[in-house]
Amino acid sequence: MLIAGFPAGSWGTNCYVVATGQGAECIVVDPGQDAAAGVEQVVRENKLKPVAVLLTHGHIDHMFSVLPVCGTYAATAWIHPDDRHLLTDPMAGLSPETARMLLGGNHEFAEPDDVSELKDGLSLELAGLGFTVDHTPGHTRGSVTFTTPYDGPENNGAVPAILFSGDVLFAGSIGRTDLPGGDHPAMLHTLATKILPMRDEIVVLPGHGGQTTIGREKATNPYLQDLEIPKP
Repeated sequence: MLIAGFPAGSWGTNCYVVATGQGAECIVVDPGQDAAAGVEQVVRENKLKPVAVLLTHGHIDHMFSVLPVCGTYAATAWIHPDDRHLLTDPMAGLSPETARMLLGGNHEFAEPDDVSELKDGLSLELAGLGFTVDHTPGHTRGSVTFTTPYDGPENNGAVPAILFSGDVLFAGSIGRTDLPGGDHPAMLHTLATKILPMRDEIVVLPGHGGQTTIGREKATNPYLQDLEIPKP
């Protein structure tokens, strides 16, 4: 399994390119500001073919380059319907300060030609990879995470899966809930019902910052300390 990640743009948003290996089809997760050049480099160096862009949510720092990436490779963009409007109106998801900063630039936003919608529990088979979609509102109404099994030859079962957590979960923190569409009680419910039940060994690749594991976050993340998995 090939996973290439790099921070993109002034927000340092992690963009990931994922494939079964070199010379294969691939998917792109969260192509943010100035991510198109990084995607092109990874694709060229590994002889990949992007077939889909997966968006963990609709904030501009995660989807800034979705249009050029999808257009260049004729790839399908996948996003939850609750955040789809942000593809054409990203200002609706920004703080007033960020909106004022960006309004000075000449940026036009539109949906890619091919957009498909995500839903909770959806199983995606893309580029020879399987992804489970969890709807994880709190940071935005349409936030999702993507989990894919990890079966690399060097793994020996130590890492059962990779979680692309977007801005739901970071190493030592969580995504902010004070922006338009944010909801702190919804975020706490997401953490208790979606994150806490996951296996400790799952590796988390977040939208910002370095990677972590579910077990490490359960043990050290202050936002998870007082949460409990709801009883059935």
